[in-house]
Amino acid sequence: MNRKKLQKLTDTLTKSCKHFNKFEVNCLITLFYNLVGDVAERPGVVIGLDRNAFRNILHVTFGMTDDMIMDRVFRGFDKDNDGCVNVSEWIHGLSLFLRGTLEEKMKYCFEVFDLNGDGFISKEEMFYMLKSSLLKQPSEEDPDEGIKDLVEIILKKMDQDHDGKLSFADYENAVREETLLLEAFGPCLPDPKSQMEFEAQVFKDANDFNDM
Repeated sequence: MNRKKLQKLTDTLTKSCKHFNKFEVNCLITLFYNLVGDVAERPGVVIGLDRNAFRNILHVTFGMTDDMIMDRVFRGFDKDNDGCVNVSEWIHGLSLFLRGTLEEKMKYCFEVFDLNGDGFISKEEMFYMLKSSLLKQPSEEDPDEGIKDLVEIILKKMDQDHDGKLSFADYENAVREETLLLEAFGPCLPDPKSQMEFEAQVFKDANDFNDM
């Protein structure tokens, strides 16, 4: 990408992105094109990170291991559902992923956990996610029973209108009382250590951009 185009893209994304300054946006655009590799821009060809490349970043950079959660995070970034994360989705996604407010993170996590997109987290969805994210203990007779019990405990704590599923209002109230419940059904945000390491690595060469 030529310098003029890069500058224009940086300006546009800096304006629309709340949590990064111009320097940081520039670093993230550069990282994006390094990850995508040298792809000639052609009309009609979307340049972006496909599901596998994106999952690899989540796994290697942010230590995520749960396949289902990684897929859901990919969908959270891929707003237009075209099967790859373009540069704008990458910047806006990371803005929330790394530095989102509690409100933004609650909305994002809820969408990750609401597997069928109906606006509720059902018992089945909770069971499915917890089963996927909890390590199976070989000694357990029937791990499913333990997960069902856990679902009931979570519902007791979070389901305020007692309808057997979690609306966003239930989830939001519970998380405001106890922030640890934000990722109740699986780690879909980076842990503070990997977040700091990522930012330190990506945002380190301030001098390179002084002449922009």
